[in-house]
Amino acid sequence: MYRQYDSDNTVWSPQGRLFQIEYATEAVKKGSACVGLRSKTHAVLAGLKQARSPLASYQDKVFVIDEHLGVAISGLTADARVLSQYMRRESMNHRYVFESSLPVGRLVTQISDSILCTTARQWSSLLRSCQQWSWSSWSSSFCS
Repeated sequence: MYRQYDSDNTVWSPQGRLFQIEYATEAVKKGSACVGLRSKTHAVLAGLKQARSPLASYQDKVFVIDEHLGVAISGLTADARVLSQYMRRESMNHRYVFESSLPVGRLVTQISDSILCTTARQWSSLLRSCQQWSWSSWSSSFCS
């Protein structure tokens, strides 16, 4: 009945729900647990090894991004693998150009900007069809 409202994470249903967010929450609930601990000198990332069925093997949950940076994932591993590959690529590019490690804050900013641009493009295409706001000019200047 509400199939038209679950195709995009920026489309609200008449009840005020974002189905894509609810689907993502369910995917995280079905995933295995991950935890990270940090002290002044050390950091530890741990993920629970579990297989979905006796015939399937477990999937890696902890990835090394750079020599100073790692990530632990929960939920859908395919989405997290794409994100970890993006982080590796950005880290390698920074190391190649500047010959130093990529600061964690800058990597987080790059990830959030990338995701914001995807959302802004989706909104701008929606708003272009509605002709209500001038969001497309903002998104095209920010996400060039």
